[in-house]
Amino acid sequence: METPRHPRLGPFLALTFIYFLVGFLTTVNGQFQGPLQSAFLSDAGTLKNTFITLIPFFFFLAYLVNGNIGSRWINRYGYKTTLIRGLLFMVLGLAVFFLSAWFTVRYGDLHLTIAGAEIPYGYFIFLAGSYAMGTSATLLQVVINPYVTSYELKGTQPVQRLNIVCAVNSFGTTIAPFFVTGVLFAGLPMENVHVRQLMTPLLILGILIALITLVTKRLYLPDLRDTTAGEGEKLERGIWSFRHLTLGVIAIFFYVGAEVSVGINVNLHALELGNSDSPLLFLGSSNLVVWGVDLGIPALLASLYWGGLMAGRIVSGWLSHISPRVQLTAATSAAALLTLAAIYTHNLWVLVSVGLFHSVMWGCIFTLATVGLKKYTAKASGIFMMGVFGGAVFPFLQGVLADSLGSWRWSWMLVFLCELVMLAYALAGSRVRKQDLPEETD
Repeated sequence: METPRHPRLGPFLALTFIYFLVGFLTTVNGQFQGPLQSAFLSDAGTLKNTFITLIPFFFFLAYLVNGNIGSRWINRYGYKTTLIRGLLFMVLGLAVFFLSAWFTVRYGDLHLTIAGAEIPYGYFIFLAGSYAMGTSATLLQVVINPYVTSYELKGTQPVQRLNIVCAVNSFGTTIAPFFVTGVLFAGLPMENVHVRQLMTPLLILGILIALITLVTKRLYLPDLRDTTAGEGEKLERGIWSFRHLTLGVIAIFFYVGAEVSVGINVNLHALELGNSDSPLLFLGSSNLVVWGVDLGIPALLASLYWGGLMAGRIVSGWLSHISPRVQLTAATSAAALLTLAAIYTHNLWVLVSVGLFHSVMWGCIFTLATVGLKKYTAKASGIFMMGVFGGAVFPFLQGVLADSLGSWRWSWMLVFLCELVMLAYALAGSRVRKQDLPEETD
C-alpha cells in the first residue's frame, strides 16, 4: 500500500464532505426524538423518555458491534472499499426509515404493550433503521479518522487535519435540527407531527446518498503505507496491550456519552421547561419563527450546541503550536465547570455553551490514543470506534434517570461525570510509555 509522494488535496476534501454527511445524518437521527415522541409514543405514559432514547441507543450500539469489523475490512479490502460499504449502509438505513413511516401509516393500529406502554410496531422498524445508520457512521469513521491523520498535507499536523474535518462534520450537526423541524416536519409544533411527513424527504435523501455512493466509487483514494497490517500479516501484539489506546477508548466512551446527551436530550429538557412556562429558558416566548416557519426554541438550543462544536473546531484547526494534551485538559475543565453552573442555575443556555469546549475533545483523544501505533493504526481505529457506544449508554441512562426523578435537571450530573473522566485521561491516561509503542521492524 503506497502513500503518494506529493499528496493531493482531492481525497482529503472528499472525505471531509462524507464526514459532513455523517454528522448531518447522525444528528437528524437524534433529532427525531422530540417529534417521534409525539408521533410514535403518545401512549407510552411515564416511560416515554426511556423509550424515545432507544433511538440513539440503537444507533450507537452499532459502534460497539461493528467497529472491529470496519478495521478488518480496511486491512483486507482497503480504505476505499470499506468507505463504499459504509455509504451503502447509509442508503439501507434511510430505506428502513421510509419503511417504518409507510408501515405506521398503513398499519398504525398494530402495537406492542410493554409495562403498560403501547408502542407501534413501526417504531421498532425505525429502531432497526437507526442501527443501520449507526453501522454506516461506524464504517465511515473507521476509514476517515485514521486516513486524515495519516494522509500528510504540507503545513498541517494530524490533530489539525482531524479538527478541520470535524468542523465540517459539526456544520452538518448544526443545520440538522432545523432540517428536521423546518423541512421534514414543515415547521409544525412537535405535538402535531405525523410520521406521514417523513416519507417523501427520506426517499429523496436515500436517492441522493445512492448517487453520492456512485460518484465515490470513481474517487481517487489511495491506500496509506504503514497504517494497515495487510491481508494475512500477523500482528505481534494484541491491540489492547497499548495502554494509551485502551484508556483512550474509555475516554471516548465517556466523551461521546457527554456530547450526544447534551446534543439530543437538551431538546427534551427544553420541551419540559416550555410546558412549565419557565422564564429561565424561554424569556417569555416558546417560538422561533423564521420566514414564517416555527422552528422552535428546542431546535435553536440544539443548533447552538452543535454550532459551538463547529466554531471550536474551526478555531482549533489553527492551534498548531498547542499540544492535544493541553487542549484536552483546558477543554474538559471548562466543560465540567459550565455543566455544574447549568445545573445550579437550571439554565439551558449555559448548558449548550459546553459545545464550544466539546469541540476539540474527539480530535485530541483520537490523536493521543493512536500516536505511534503505525501498522496497528487501522486496527486501533476500529477498536476506538467501539468506545462510541457511550453515545448509546449515557443518553439512555439519562432518560431513565429523568423519568425516575420527574425532571431532566439533575440528570445532567451524568455529563459532569463524563467530563471528569476525560480530564483524568488528559492529565495521566494519555501519557505514552516506551513499552506502549510497537517495536521497529524491517
